[in-house]
Amino acid sequence: MRKPLVAAIFALAIAGAGAAPATAAPASTTTAPAAAAVSAAQTSASTATRIAAKPAAASPTLKAVNLAGTVALSNCSGSVVRFPNSLDTAPALVLTNGHCLETGFPEPGEVLVNRTSTRSFGLLNSAGTRVATLRASKIAYGTMTDTDAAIYQLTSTYATIRNTYGINALTVQDTHPTAGTAITVASGYWKRLYSCNIDGFVYRMKEGDWTWKDSVRYTSACQTIGGTSGSPVIDQATGKVVAVNNTGNEDGARCTENNPCEVDANGNVTVRKGINYAQETYLFAACFTSGNQLNLAAAGCTVPKP
Repeated sequence: MRKPLVAAIFALAIAGAGAAPATAAPASTTTAPAAAAVSAAQTSASTATRIAAKPAAASPTLKAVNLAGTVALSNCSGSVVRFPNSLDTAPALVLTNGHCLETGFPEPGEVLVNRTSTRSFGLLNSAGTRVATLRASKIAYGTMTDTDAAIYQLTSTYATIRNTYGINALTVQDTHPTAGTAITVASGYWKRLYSCNIDGFVYRMKEGDWTWKDSVRYTSACQTIGGTSGSPVIDQATGKVVAVNNTGNEDGARCTENNPCEVDANGNVTVRKGINYAQETYLFAACFTSGNQLNLAAAGCTVPKP
């Protein structure tokens, strides 16, 4: 997680980047965690590789990712999401980080389920213009154990949001992401897009008291800062959400807050200053019914449970 957002804004102001999220110039730092992560990134497109005596392998057709369906929270970013089997008539969901919850950081081992909430979210269109205020009915799921994710259930259905505002929810991919994938971190808080590639996956990532499993590591082009926490990580070839942006190593410190470290299966620790990370989201698809009701007992649902 990152420093409090107010601190990040102050830092940007001192640097001459502007103090207001809507007008701040893009930062050049990789994605960062806690309620204060924001960044700017340059897109790095993957190229096809030729194989001897065979035609060149086709590169995936990359799509122009925009801000439609992202949301701005009071301290973070997020997105309106659906799973592959979600019904249009189901109450819509908002995905963000567990450390972005209005209740504060969940303790290690703590899992929040079906907790009443009236939190509001600013819905953005493709240009980043706020077109509506959406409201939660509850925190369906939230934790910082093994992952850093929160899913809110809204008072509006997908059909209502689409028919009223012309905005479609982003679909969460239900399979594990792939290294090398071209991605975009779409920050509703900062109304900015940061593009890079998935560099690889981290067996265990430790930050302060928290440990996360199988985290996504970005290539260095994704430079996010405070406020990008909770941004959807979108596969540029499919337009689907493959992860949720959550942290980055700011100072080169080892395993402290705002300075996560990587731990491999043998316990070896690696620190990558300036590199940012996200948490995979495919595991949640098995945990929600077609009506978007949380079912932690469902077959294939392996997320942490209360």
